[in-house]
Amino acid sequence: MTITLTNPIVKLPRLTGRGWGRRIMMGGRLSDIKRMPRYIATALLGMTLIWAPLLGYLKTAPLSYRSTTSLILPGSGASASMNLNGIGQASSYANSAFASNAVSPTETYKRLLGADRILDAAADALDLTRAEIGAPRIRLVDQTSLIHVEMSGGSPVDAQAKGDALLRAFFAELDALREDEVNTREDSGLLAIDDFRSSVAETRRQITQLQIESELMSVAQYDRLVDRHLKLETLILDRRAGLSELRASLHALEAQLGLNATGAAATLKLFADSGYLAIIDEEARHEVALSDANARYGSQHPKVQEARKARDSAAEIALRLAMSVTGLDGTTLAALDLAPDGARAALLSELVLKQVELSASETELLTLNTQFEEGQAQIDRLAGAASDLQDLERDFSVAEAVFASAIARSETGKSDVYASYPLVQVLENPSLPDRPSSPNRKLAYLAGIAATMMLFFGLSLGWVRLALINKLLKKPDAQA
Repeated sequence: MTITLTNPIVKLPRLTGRGWGRRIMMGGRLSDIKRMPRYIATALLGMTLIWAPLLGYLKTAPLSYRSTTSLILPGSGASASMNLNGIGQASSYANSAFASNAVSPTETYKRLLGADRILDAAADALDLTRAEIGAPRIRLVDQTSLIHVEMSGGSPVDAQAKGDALLRAFFAELDALREDEVNTREDSGLLAIDDFRSSVAETRRQITQLQIESELMSVAQYDRLVDRHLKLETLILDRRAGLSELRASLHALEAQLGLNATGAAATLKLFADSGYLAIIDEEARHEVALSDANARYGSQHPKVQEARKARDSAAEIALRLAMSVTGLDGTTLAALDLAPDGARAALLSELVLKQVELSASETELLTLNTQFEEGQAQIDRLAGAASDLQDLERDFSVAEAVFASAIARSETGKSDVYASYPLVQVLENPSLPDRPSSPNRKLAYLAGIAATMMLFFGLSLGWVRLALINKLLKKPDAQA
């Protein structure tokens, strides 16, 4: 490209002090080779200022190695369950660490990795100072749960050792934080458990005191007393009905026989005595002899009188024996049935048996009534105590359930150690670098080359600045 200078403004006058200033600002002609030494000197000076510090830094800067570590936080939650015999099941569930948008566990762990006490613990493990171990470079990967940690050292082994020490200090601090959280929760839970235990003990004491005072061991015992009382009442009603039936049967049999049970018993007793039966037989023979004598002789005949006397003597002996055997007087004995043979003897026996059953039933009913009255009095006396005992047992059950639930929550809470500080795993152990990370020679050389190119570009612009200025100055005239 050829540039023709036609504007008289660009003609160089004689170089005075003012001319030199204008020459520096405006430059010279493109064909003015005399300017070349100044540009070469400027280029050499600029390159010296660029490359001398750069090469000096590359030669004197100490080598630095960088060890990288990757951590990952699993995204799933944690759950724990415990079966308690006779009580139920206790369970706990911790949501995923990433379930809430308000708290980011990766940001929390990033801050924890760079905390002063973590770095101090890592430095103490390596017998270094805080300044010697340096600060880790922590980088979070977006949309993931990854944490990249970099530690620098003067050698590959040194960098890897710093990374290992940082990880050990980090996990030790995590364990300490989790243990402190569990202990804090346990301490607060123990206070509540002590209150629940005191409530259970107080309720148990009240139950024991009520049992001693009322002699009622449980509500079930009172229920059994009530059930037995109701059954006894039903039994009494049945016995009363049976007794009424037995009395009616006995009265009917007495009316049929014309004899009461006492007479029937005496009759049976008499005719069960062999001596009495023998006398009766003898009396019967004398009666026959008397009848025969009356048929043959007159009433005053000696044989008739002898036979009558023998009969009366036998009858008197029989009466005395009957009175001795039965304990009855003569008048009562005269009303007895003295012909108990055959079916009538069976009826007399049945009458006596029914009388015995009636007496037994009356005695049994009297005993049952006594037991019923005693049971009713006992139930009335224990009704209030049973009600109070039921209330206390219900309160005891509730207090015991709350107490057991508090213990279960306390125990399951111990297993939920990742609730506030989620589980973190080492995805990649601290690496052993195979090349230094600093100084970066390639980057330094590229920077030097770029600076050199910019220097030459600036000098090129300085060489043609007069032509560019004249061209810019001509544009307004041309437009006008």
